[in-house]
Amino acid sequence: MSAAELVVHRDKDLMAQAAAARLITRVVDAQAARGTASVVLTGGRNGNGLLAALGSAPARDAIDWSRLDLWWGDERFLPDGDPERNVTQAREALLDRVPLDPARVHAMPASDGPHGADADAAAAAYAAELAAAARPEDHGPVPVFDVLMLGVGPDTHVASLFPELPAVRETERTVVGVHGAPKPPPTRISLTLPAIRAAREVWLLAAGEDKAEAVQIALSGAGEVQAPAAGARGRARTLWLLDAAAASGLPRDLLPPPSA
Repeated sequence: MSAAELVVHRDKDLMAQAAAARLITRVVDAQAARGTASVVLTGGRNGNGLLAALGSAPARDAIDWSRLDLWWGDERFLPDGDPERNVTQAREALLDRVPLDPARVHAMPASDGPHGADADAAAAAYAAELAAAARPEDHGPVPVFDVLMLGVGPDTHVASLFPELPAVRETERTVVGVHGAPKPPPTRISLTLPAIRAAREVWLLAAGEDKAEAVQIALSGAGEVQAPAAGARGRARTLWLLDAAAASGLPRDLLPPPSA
């Protein structure tokens, strides 16, 4: 697994714009090398801010959207179309404005879907969908994602892996139902750390003073059960994309030179 790299931007808007440009480059490179690319999206203000920035980026159409697979790191287990669902927010921010292949947009199941209110069954179905998409060369139960993005919560949670809850301790399953989450809604579906670590690159996004303590804890050597963000690592690269406020609690020797 890769060591953490840090990029610190002046503010959250510049962070979103730079991350969008970085994502375009990664997707285009992957498509040039293999014909397709796969990205795992994250929700929240930073994930949606990145998608909005991507939608207005001049180089947006360098991506062949029809050859892009989109997955999600987690989802709020709510009815289809609920405004709080990550996929609903992603569609509004970007997805409905680009020519994606609907068959390659892999939304997590909704609570009014075929599995009803059974979040564990819905999680198992998403795990099966991931396994079906994995190629022999991936050597595992999920595709080797090109980029997997995660927002970092003020409590250090990533996806819907919250400190000390059972989901963050999972070592076998790739997707789990989450029950009793400490922020609403309490029922969710989430990739686990084994699935997250299958990605070539994991990007952790954090902006704002309310994320400073979480960033400091996760990068200080904390354990992943107590600080799930500390356990999110990519095979080739682990990239923390921060604004200055989120990086404000880090020791100087850990900080890179400021980026634009």
